[in-house]
Amino acid sequence: MTGASSGIGRAFAVELAAAGTDLVLVARRRDRLDDLATSLRESHGRDVEVLAADLTDSGGLSAVEARLTDEVRPVDLLVNNAGLLTGGSFAELDIAEEEKEIRLNVLAPVRLTRAALPGMLARRRGGVVNVSSIASLQPLPHWATYAATKACLTSFSEAVHEEVRKRGVIVLALMPGFTRTELHDRPALPEVAIPGALWMTPDQVVSSALKALDKGRASHVPGLANRAIATLSRLSPRFASRRLVGRAGRP
Repeated sequence: MTGASSGIGRAFAVELAAAGTDLVLVARRRDRLDDLATSLRESHGRDVEVLAADLTDSGGLSAVEARLTDEVRPVDLLVNNAGLLTGGSFAELDIAEEEKEIRLNVLAPVRLTRAALPGMLARRRGGVVNVSSIASLQPLPHWATYAATKACLTSFSEAVHEEVRKRGVIVLALMPGFTRTELHDRPALPEVAIPGALWMTPDQVVSSALKALDKGRASHVPGLANRAIATLSRLSPRFASRRLVGRAGRP
C-alpha cells in the first residue's frame, strides 16, 4: 500500500496485519516505514516488506510497478493511498506543486492499478482500493486541483470496477470526508471551520472501507454524515454548491 507511513495508509496496514495479511509498505520516509514494519512484525507476526519510493519521481513509481508485477510474490490487494492536498487561489499557487499533486493523485494510482490488474485477473482474485475523497463529487474553489484530481480518480476507479467485477477482482473508489491525518495539517490551506461531528479517524475510515470492499462495492463514502453530504452534493445545482464552497473557503 502507498502512503503507508501515516494516516489512512498506516491504519490500513495495522488493520490488515491484525487480520493476518502480509504487507508491502510504500512511502517516501523509510524511517517511518521501518518503525511501522517492526511494530507490525512484533505485534502480529506478519511478513512486512518496506519499499521506500517517491511516487512523483519516475524511478520511484517504476520500482513500485515492478514489485506489483512480480509473479513470484503476488499482491492480492493494492491500496493507493498516497496523496497531496494544496489550497489557495489557483492563480497564485506554485504550478510545480500543482503538477506534483496531479502526478501523485492521478498518474501514480492509474499506473499502479494498471500494473496490478493483469496478475489479479489471471488469478481471478484481488482488489484495488483507490483512496479518493468526497471532494471528488463537486468543484471546490480554493482547492481546485485537489478536487479535480479526486474526481478523475473516482471516475477512473468506478469505470475499471465495471470492467473487472465479473472476473474476480474489485476496484473500490473510497471517498472519505474530513479525516484527522497529516494531509489536513498543511499550513498553506485556507482556514475553514469544520464541525467536529464531520471528522472521522483513519481507523473508522479503514474499517468502513474494508466492509465495502468485502461487499464488492464500486464506491464508498464512510460515515453517515458524509453520505448525507454526498447525497446533497449530487442533488444540489452545481452553481449553488460551487458558490457556497467558494465563499466558505475564501482566504
